[in-house]
Amino acid sequence: MPTVIEGGGAAAGLRFAIVRSRYNEEVTKRLLEGALDALRKGGARDEAIDVVFVPGAFEIPMVASRLARSRRYDAIICLGAVIRGETPHFEYISAEVSRGIARVSYDYGMPVIFGVLTTDTDEQADARSGVGGINRGYDA
Repeated sequence: MPTVIEGGGAAAGLRFAIVRSRYNEEVTKRLLEGALDALRKGGARDEAIDVVFVPGAFEIPMVASRLARSRRYDAIICLGAVIRGETPHFEYISAEVSRGIARVSYDYGMPVIFGVLTTDTDEQADARSGVGGINRGYDA
């Protein structure tokens, strides 16, 4: 039988940074509540969690990079919501945020968790941020 290695959610004794976009405020607020709930249930203390707010999702990777460079954290959780509109803006932002967050993880060799919703509608964002039971912030 092969050895299975997977995260167990144990957060006790670890330090976390959460980067949260202010854009789509109601959605990202619920994502943050979900992430904090999961960390606390895993044993993290509030004193070991720093929350940094940024204007929009596009700013998340740059701030995550600075936090990773500080080496103060065991993991960084990135939370945001990019909801499709009528212009190509959605594709540009979604792609760059995804690449940027992955790059921070590769560059610093630490968990940088992608908790950015990319949805077609407000209703989909609501459904994935705690309205109706699923919260991707908790999952992150």
